[in-house]
Order: sequence, then structure tokens, then C-alpha cells
Amino acid sequence: MKSCWSYYLHSFKDIVSHESILTTLILSVLFYSFFYPTAYKAQTAESLPIIIVDEEQSNLSTRIIQKVQESPNVNVKAITGNFAEAKQWVESEQADGILLLPGNLSEAVLHGESGGIGLYLNAANFLATKQIGLGLAASVEQTLSDYIAQFEHISEFSPALSVHQIPLFNTLSGYGSYVFPAVAPLIIHQTILLGLSMLILMYRERKVELNRNAFIGICLAIFTIGCLGCLYLFGFTFWLFDYPRGGNFIGMLIAVPVFIYCIIGMTWLLASFLDMPERAGHVIVFTSIPLFLLSGIAWPHSSMPVWMQILAEILPSTQIVQMFIQLNQMGVPTALVVSKLIYLGVFGSLCFLLGYQRLIQLPKN
Repeated sequence: MKSCWSYYLHSFKDIVSHESILTTLILSVLFYSFFYPTAYKAQTAESLPIIIVDEEQSNLSTRIIQKVQESPNVNVKAITGNFAEAKQWVESEQADGILLLPGNLSEAVLHGESGGIGLYLNAANFLATKQIGLGLAASVEQTLSDYIAQFEHISEFSPALSVHQIPLFNTLSGYGSYVFPAVAPLIIHQTILLGLSMLILMYRERKVELNRNAFIGICLAIFTIGCLGCLYLFGFTFWLFDYPRGGNFIGMLIAVPVFIYCIIGMTWLLASFLDMPERAGHVIVFTSIPLFLLSGIAWPHSSMPVWMQILAEILPSTQIVQMFIQLNQMGVPTALVVSKLIYLGVFGSLCFLLGYQRLIQLPKN
């Protein structure tokens, strides 16, 4: 009988010789490590098109327009005095928002009123809406503050105190540094799920008899690939694109083996129910997006129906994504993720036992 070491080395040989498995387990991780971050390299949306409706055409409205044009968040496509015309720009998707400066703006401000400034945004794109709102709010607030300062002896009105937002962990408030750290563990999750399933089912198609040593050797080979993939993403890729990283480095080193162990066990069990290598791809197609949505990153669990909250908590992917966000970005103490580590360890062990019984012991009997 071959030793575990022989099966370990032979597993790498089989992975490299099979293009689909090689692409899934190794090359796809390299591809996604550049594809995802490059798409969100700008971090925040910039130069978003807006229309300004200047009904007053006064010194104050001119100063507001000049200040808005200096904002990197927006790009003033046109200035008009007709609100209906501006609305047509938004409806034809040539602009994402309208800034309305009413005809009584100066008079209202001097009388201590808000001025009636209107901001109309196309909420079909939340990211664009947020950036336009931030850019316009800051510009208008600063201009009004400077304008009112000239008339302090006439009016007692003063704008509300500014509120400065200081993000704790995603310091750039960038979309890339928000979404990729959450997607990275799922990339490893799905590539192992697909690649290992294809490898196991390839052996089944070739009628290769798997024994205990083969089981251990294959697991160790995938464990090596998975751990190196995690260290590559959490280390090199996070550093290359300057994402928040290294919050709890020791905790991350402890969590990675537990994470990979759990996914390998889950894959052995899943593969025991599949009939051909291509079937694993079918599973990936309809699970990737739901797993991300249920992780609680795209939408908070507290706002989901109760049954979805329960389902999300059961899924290992939810524990994995949240655990690595806590360790890599937030730098929480390892003690705070021990419950997740125990859950993943127990879940993976149960899957290993069931998968081993179905794929190794039952065929022998």
C-alpha cells in the first residue's frame, strides 16, 4: 500500500495534469486576486454627473456652484434655470442628480431659514447617490457658513455644527477595501469546493480505489493549496492594493488552517452525493451569490427574515467571512472568534466522518 506521502505527491501531479482542476484550485485564485481589486481600484465613485438648477442666479448661488464644481465627487454637466429640463437629464440617464438653488435662496438664508435648497438623487445606484450627497452637502455647507459670516451683525442664524465621519476600520471608506476582504475567503471556499469535488469525482470516473492513505494524502495536498491561497490573498494582495490588513496576524494564522479543514471536510461530503465532475460546477453557480448575501456583509442579518438569519448562522461561509473581517480588518482578539473556530472545527469533523464513510468505507463493503 502506498504511503500518505506518495498519495500527497501524486495528488499534486493529478491536479497539474488536469487543466480544469489546475485552473480552479490555483490559477483562478491568482486571477481573482487581481480582477476584483482592479475593478474597484478607484475605491470611491468620482466625477458623477449632476445638473444644477439656479433659479436665483445671485452672488450666493454663484459661489455655491463654484464650490460644487471643485468637488471631486461630482461633475457638473450643465447649469440651467429650468427644473423640468434638469429632470429630463436624469430620466435619460445623462445625470445622476439635481441640485436646486431656489429663487429666494439669499433672502431665506439671511432670515435664518434653511434656504430651501433641494437635492434630487437617482436612488437606483446607492453608491452614486452616497457620493453625490457627500460632495454636495460639504460644498453647500461650507459656502453657506462663509456667506453667513459676512452678516453676523444682521442675522443670528448660524448653520448646524459640522459632523465629521471618521471610519474606524475601512479608513478610506472605499468600496474595494469593503468588498474584497469579504469576498477573498469565499474565493478560497468556492475554489476548494469545486476543485476538490472535481478531483474526487475524476478518481471515481477512472475507477481509482481510494483507501485511508489516499484520503489523507489528498486532504493534505488540498490543505497545502488552500492555506497558501489564503496567505497569498490576506498577505500579498491586501498589501498590494493597500487594503486594511494585519489586524490580528496571529489570530489569522490560527484561523486559516481551521477554515481550510472545514471546507475540505464539507467538500468530501458534498462530493459523495455528486455523480460527475461537472455537477460540482452546477453547485457553485447557484450558491456563490447567496453565500455572499447571507454572510451579513452585503446586508445586515438583523434586517433579514428570522428564517434567513437562522440559515445564515448555520452556513460555515457566514462564520468564515465574518471571522476574517474581524481578524484582518478589525484586529479583534482571538478570544472573540473562538466560538467560530470551534463551530468550524466541529462542522468540518462531522463532514469528514460522513464523507469518509460514504466514499471510502461503503465502496469497500
